[in-house]
Amino acid sequence: MPLGDHLEELRKRLLVALLGLIPFLVVAAIIGRWVLDFLTIPVRHALAKAGLPPVLQATSPVEVFGAYMKVVLLLTVLGGSWWVLIQLWRFISPGLYMSERRFVYILVPMSFLLTITGVVFMYYAMLPVVLTFFINFGSTLGEKDVLTAPKIVDVSPEVMDSMPLTPVLAGDPAEPSVGQTWINSVLMQQRTCIRVNDSGERVIVGSPLQLSVGIVQQYRLTEYIKLVLTFALGFALGFQMPVVVLLLGWAGIIDHKSLAGYRRYIMMGCMVVGAILTPADPISMMLLGGPLYLLFEFGLVLQRVMPASKVAGGFRNQGSGDSPSDAS
Repeated sequence: MPLGDHLEELRKRLLVALLGLIPFLVVAAIIGRWVLDFLTIPVRHALAKAGLPPVLQATSPVEVFGAYMKVVLLLTVLGGSWWVLIQLWRFISPGLYMSERRFVYILVPMSFLLTITGVVFMYYAMLPVVLTFFINFGSTLGEKDVLTAPKIVDVSPEVMDSMPLTPVLAGDPAEPSVGQTWINSVLMQQRTCIRVNDSGERVIVGSPLQLSVGIVQQYRLTEYIKLVLTFALGFALGFQMPVVVLLLGWAGIIDHKSLAGYRRYIMMGCMVVGAILTPADPISMMLLGGPLYLLFEFGLVLQRVMPASKVAGGFRNQGSGDSPSDAS
């Protein structure tokens, strides 16, 4: 094609790619609130395990909606990435040899699966450990013993026995009466039923309960979502290690034999990369650096199992009918 035709084809593919993102945006807007709630589950569980109220703060009227929009945009990009890649592939594939297409057929699905694996590992394995570490570390700062008041001898045993007792429950009662008060040990709240609506629905209010600590941990929603997205991006990029090792091996830049003698340096490099792609705390750095090194070893195994000559197959020789025009 002439240059003008290439530019026109590129413009067409970009327009189709952008218009194709609209359905993903609509779906993301519908499920965005559910996903936002799903992302806050680890921090709420970690706060509850530490004996703190499992709630997040919003210090601005638009803060929750801003976090929701971040999640919607992220879902749109992730969900529509395959559509964008299809349009990119349709633009460049006519100019590729069949042997080059075989490499792409392996690398793109592998990269996609590794990205999903990295995000899932971050959410279910790394995030609960890191949050538990930070929350427990902060909740013990300034911790002091509460003094017990001396026994008042002037008060009769009958008066002491008549002191009110608040029941401690693992949830709310099924049908509390107006004025009943209890402690919800899961929500870490003292809750009271204040009225019953005309529809029969009970209105329950609660006040948070805190441990005797000097530092109260109350996290902002936007800061937490920012932390989760930073972790997700770091793990998604870090888990591309096998793709990078395999691609460099196919290009002839490195091979598994030469890399075998540099394992200790590569391990140190993985820890450095883990510190760069995460907030650089020791826990998250090790939880990314360790799997990163294992993925490097996995990349070396792939180099042995799938050398470039084996992947290219009979199309390695581009003079034997393997041309971009033939491939198109």
